[in-house]
Amino acid sequence: MKFTLSWLRDHLDTAASLEALVATLSAIGLDVESVDDPGTRLAPFRIARVTDARPHPNADRLRVCTVETGAGTVDVVCGAPNARSGMIGVFAPVGSHIPGTNVTLERRPVRGVDSNGMLLSERELGISDRHEGIIELAQEFAQRVGERYADALGLADPVIEVKLTPNRPDCTGVHGIARDLAAAGLGTLKPHKPPHVAGSFACPIAIELAFAAPDRAACPCFAGGYIAGVNNGDAPEWMQRRLKAVGLRPINALVDVTNYISLDRGRPLHVYDADKLQGTIRARLGKRGESFLGLDGQRHDVDASMCVIADDAAVLGLGGLLGGADTGVTHATRNVFIESAYFDPLRTAATGRKTGIVSDARYRFERGVDPAFIVPGLELATAMMQQVAGGEPSRMRVAGTPPVERRIVAFAFASVAKLTGLSLPEAQIRATLTALGFDVGKGGKDADVAVPSWRPDVHGPADLVEEVVRIAGLDKIPSVPMARASGVARPVLTEPQRRVRRARRTLAARGLTEAVTWSFIAQAAAEAFGGGERALQLANPISAEMTTMRPSLLPGLLSAVKRNRNRGVSDIALFEVGQAYRSDDPAGQSAVAGGVRAGAAALAGSGRHWAGAAMGADVFAAKADVTGLLAELGLDAGKARLAGDAPRWFHPGRSASMRLGPQAAIAHFGVVHPDVLQLFDLDVPVAAFEVYLDLLPAERRRSPRRPALGLQNLLPVRRDFAFVLAEDVPAGDVIRAARGADKSLIVDVTLFDVFDGPSLGPGKKSLALEVTLQPTAKTLTDQEIEGVAAKIIAAVGKATGGQIRS
Repeated sequence: MKFTLSWLRDHLDTAASLEALVATLSAIGLDVESVDDPGTRLAPFRIARVTDARPHPNADRLRVCTVETGAGTVDVVCGAPNARSGMIGVFAPVGSHIPGTNVTLERRPVRGVDSNGMLLSERELGISDRHEGIIELAQEFAQRVGERYADALGLADPVIEVKLTPNRPDCTGVHGIARDLAAAGLGTLKPHKPPHVAGSFACPIAIELAFAAPDRAACPCFAGGYIAGVNNGDAPEWMQRRLKAVGLRPINALVDVTNYISLDRGRPLHVYDADKLQGTIRARLGKRGESFLGLDGQRHDVDASMCVIADDAAVLGLGGLLGGADTGVTHATRNVFIESAYFDPLRTAATGRKTGIVSDARYRFERGVDPAFIVPGLELATAMMQQVAGGEPSRMRVAGTPPVERRIVAFAFASVAKLTGLSLPEAQIRATLTALGFDVGKGGKDADVAVPSWRPDVHGPADLVEEVVRIAGLDKIPSVPMARASGVARPVLTEPQRRVRRARRTLAARGLTEAVTWSFIAQAAAEAFGGGERALQLANPISAEMTTMRPSLLPGLLSAVKRNRNRGVSDIALFEVGQAYRSDDPAGQSAVAGGVRAGAAALAGSGRHWAGAAMGADVFAAKADVTGLLAELGLDAGKARLAGDAPRWFHPGRSASMRLGPQAAIAHFGVVHPDVLQLFDLDVPVAAFEVYLDLLPAERRRSPRRPALGLQNLLPVRRDFAFVLAEDVPAGDVIRAARGADKSLIVDVTLFDVFDGPSLGPGKKSLALEVTLQPTAKTLTDQEIEGVAAKIIAAVGKATGGQIRS
């Protein structure tokens, strides 16, 4: 937001210096990014008169001008085609710095004739791009030869640029900034009540809001007025000068008025050439296939999500963003229609991102303009257009109702000290809120405060406290040291927090690199991972690719895999510990540890090697990560039950879910489904896993004593068993049954062979297990070993129907 010092003083009666104003703006939360003082930059340049302009003796296109500078007469060599005797121009003496060309003048001969300075163009002064000739001032400036050019032309007006936070739409106009400064004690806010325009005839253009009930918030109010017989020339010099100072190019009187009011009062407007309109003007949603040529010179397509302004023939522009070139006003325009409307901030922001349009109107509407200033803004624009272009105004038309929400906040004056530690008298709190436009009711310790229509960011008592304290000065809040506990501080992390930290350390130790990805992803990616519900879609996303809260960590990690592979990294192992979202209530948010492996599954990837490629990541690599993580978190993964019902984004037959009893799965792992990989444009297998940390049982408290070291002086005994089973029996069920046959002696069971030949019969397979027995008291006899073997065979047969293979 840019404005000049004189512009600010139109709204603020103050004697404060520029330095004091700038310091106060930053102190009250309106951060000043820059201050540009043209008076300082243009200080060396003076009004001068060319008393004689004669041809250069050694160059056909140059002239030698005798220039009266007010401090003497000098000769200047000039190549401008409009240089002539008697003209009034701008002189730069030797030694001055030319801002437009970034050079410092020196006395030097030009084709044999010394030039003692320079006559300047607007581009050389840095005030515009015009450079066809030197500046030619009106003859009335002949009496001011020798004066500073900046003072004579009114250019010595500092330009202040303020960085606004998105929650301060009231300060997108100079009047709002002046209100804050007045509240801070730097002057008095001048009343600027818009004039009432009665109108002498009915507006000949009808207005209509054509929305279905669910979409009426797109444009709840549309006001318009007609002015007949305008003479649209150039805007007054003072208005052009202010618009140029803040970086806007003057166009014509009528357009410049709309731009001026947008900056002055934060009220965007649009003006149409009424003779180019056909029938009724409507605010409605766009239709697929419609388009219009914008004032930016680009053709823009619209769709059913966008609010458009249209007549009976075509779309005229996008509501709150950009008008159309076909109905724009020119110097030949004689009748105009003025639009003043309210457009939904969220829809405006979404349309702006979709179309890529960046405009001053979008900047204000997506933050939220004052809904109570729709009709007053229209009246102000009508009055100003009459002043600069004449004409006869009509009575105004208004469709819909301004969406003014009356908000009353119950406010306790003591809450200022309670929340900030800053003790302020009640009278000062009342005065501050009143100066900011709040209506503070009468009362004792508490009062009802009515929020003004231009402050959509204020909803509760804490917001009012913030307003009071930022005006009083955040630097006045007392600094209070925190109490220091004596002795050794107790642990402050909760069990879930400690679990998250151990998960990070464990996965990093397994060779995975931690990644931090966005919590919001594209809608298509969310739907591929079981999410994408409407409740989890962002109302105001920062990007069209980040519209939905993530239901899983894997979409972000798969995107990271793709980015790494695009940069030539083929062996990738990444993990993330963060939040996933299944609903918009607190129970739908869960802590998850997820990881992916692509390429080599080893701790460090091998890349290209003469011996061949390393083994790629597979379901067992993901399973190893899950079991290793669970072991570190105090859970024996061997006691969990594996099932082949992993979610649909995993490859069937190459994935599994891990459960503790009948409850929800505590982990999923496996190879990612090819359809999902195609969505992320990945052409290599990727192994992935997710462990749901919130679903893990609480870890048993470990005894502070370490258990005695158990050393065995007896050798273990290993026996092999081969079972014939139905081919759909999971190997995990067989291992679990064998392990539980004798828990006192069996210490390990591993699968070492799988066979499914035709000799076994149809639908059969053979699994070979190695069972390790560890005696503790004495060496096992053959009879005892055979007894354990019988228990194993019986347990496997009972649990899975398997028979010992002969």
